[in-house]
Amino acid sequence: MNNSYRITASTGTHKGDREYQQDQVSLLSHHRIPECMLGIVADGMGGRSGGRKASDQVMLTAKQLFDRFSPDTDDAPSMLRQIVEEAHTVIKLTAISSEEEPHSTLAAFLITPGGECHWVHTGDSRIYHFHGSKLVYKTSDHSYVQSLVDSGEISEEEANNHPQSNILMGCLGADEPPPIAQHYISKLRPNDVLMGCSDGVWHYFNSSEMGSALSMLSPREASEFLIQKACKRARGVGDNLSLVIVKFEALD
Repeated sequence: MNNSYRITASTGTHKGDREYQQDQVSLLSHHRIPECMLGIVADGMGGRSGGRKASDQVMLTAKQLFDRFSPDTDDAPSMLRQIVEEAHTVIKLTAISSEEEPHSTLAAFLITPGGECHWVHTGDSRIYHFHGSKLVYKTSDHSYVQSLVDSGEISEEEANNHPQSNILMGCLGADEPPPIAQHYISKLRPNDVLMGCSDGVWHYFNSSEMGSALSMLSPREASEFLIQKACKRARGVGDNLSLVIVKFEALD
């Protein structure tokens, strides 16, 4: 990988004000090529055990497919799509054998040894790409409120406080096949930061607040800060929180 930067990373979870944790987050290094990494967030839904079963299946599917992935010969976008499709199928099968209705979001980014980065997401867990404190790109939610933003009916700021902000237009385990959105970064650079997170995190921040925290703090410090601040701003009604941060720091 490009030796003009070093990589630091952290994950964080908190159950917020809920009785149980349905989010899952992971940062996996490839067993053969450590510079190849997969960051993934899954926000499970469907009752206490149903949501956790769904997010567990996302993580299991992702790990199995990433273990078999060969960065030098395999197609990264295809592998990410396969994670979405296979996790969806397994979650649907889980629903048949139980009384719950397990569902999950999925947001994943794959970093290859050459510094390329591929994303995939379905639902309203997000991935952000910052350069320093400046937002470069973020995913667009598969949600009812995002459709209102896209059509110009409400602003992004209004969307955060909308009473129907939890209604998804698609996710894993639903009746319809999940929507799949992908994104590509041709070359990660020094001072780039990637963050994947569930809505329990992003709901409480604007992009400039996130960018400031991610640029000024280490990934571990930023993870702790964002979780603590989100819990405080939730005022006793906060969702589960999960995030993964990967920072590309310039070498002195």
